[in-house]
Amino acid sequence: MNKYANAMNNGINMQENKRKVVQIGTLRIGNGLPVRVQSMTNTDTHDYEATLKQVQSLDKAGCEIIRLAVPDMEAVETIRQLKNEKIAAPLVADIHFDYKIAVACCEAGVDKIRINPGNIGSRQRVREVVAACRERKIPIRIGVNGGSLEKEILHKYGSPTAEALAESALGHVRILEEEGFDDIVISIKSSDVRTCIAANRLLYKMTAYPLHIGVTEAGSVTMGRLRSAVGIGSLLCDGIGDTIRVSLTADPLLEVTEGKNLLHALGLDQSGISIVSCPTCGRTKIELIELVERFENEYLPKLNPSRSLKVALMGCAVNGPGEAREADIGIAGGIGEALLFKKGQIVGKYPEEKILDILTNEINQM
Repeated sequence: MNKYANAMNNGINMQENKRKVVQIGTLRIGNGLPVRVQSMTNTDTHDYEATLKQVQSLDKAGCEIIRLAVPDMEAVETIRQLKNEKIAAPLVADIHFDYKIAVACCEAGVDKIRINPGNIGSRQRVREVVAACRERKIPIRIGVNGGSLEKEILHKYGSPTAEALAESALGHVRILEEEGFDDIVISIKSSDVRTCIAANRLLYKMTAYPLHIGVTEAGSVTMGRLRSAVGIGSLLCDGIGDTIRVSLTADPLLEVTEGKNLLHALGLDQSGISIVSCPTCGRTKIELIELVERFENEYLPKLNPSRSLKVALMGCAVNGPGEAREADIGIAGGIGEALLFKKGQIVGKYPEEKILDILTNEINQM
């Protein structure tokens, strides 16, 4: 029985607490480094101008790793041209079956290759991809999902179970390791949230490689956001996951926004302003719902604090300086007025119609 089978059966953490760090372009991931937000272009990669425009938009929006489908040699030229542009985010080439495309992408300067070593042919073909990646220090991301499992694994488990996904991924890892290659990132996904969570928890115990996590085929913005929050959020709370993608049937820019929001909600992204606000109740005598919407839509985009801040927008004195005492600054509503407080201490009382201007001015001075 090999070491992977032992890990499967015994739940052994093969690498104990030592996690591997992988370099992707200018980024390093793994072993407790910041979780990175990823997305994928949905333009035709053959259309260079459209793809360039979307890549630039994703880069500007803060997408930290950008993946592109590369179906043929013609699409490789888009990768080559993109690498001549001023794009901060590393570019990942998503490749299926044709090892020659993977080698060509390496030569074109891509920052990471996404393949399944088991479906690109003979061991010699795998060896050529590994050689191209090793020469240029390009990592390989192994991607497995419920729809891509090998027939023998499906037959063994009967369905795309968490164990089936993990065994498939480790089988692909073993192929690369046998070629002496370990600059590896692993991604196992499922459209079933519980399976996705279980598979990644299992894999985390079995290998020290960085994990890219996400719920595949998550759906529209509304449902995809929920499935991703549960699936990705659960894993991140366990300390599992080094890069994330909130997969949505929508503009990829929304994936970036939702990914950043998710990290912010979990406290994994400490930059910028974090807003906490109460849900309102019968004690609320101020138009808090309107105030929160105005602050988020009109005031927040204009703020650029030099450090991270927690801002509380509360409906009454009960939920004001008391429950929000950990906030750096905040307001608590009264009848037509609001208290302004800092670190739980009241510093002033102002009319409701002026409170957001005063709050914003105070934030800018912090």
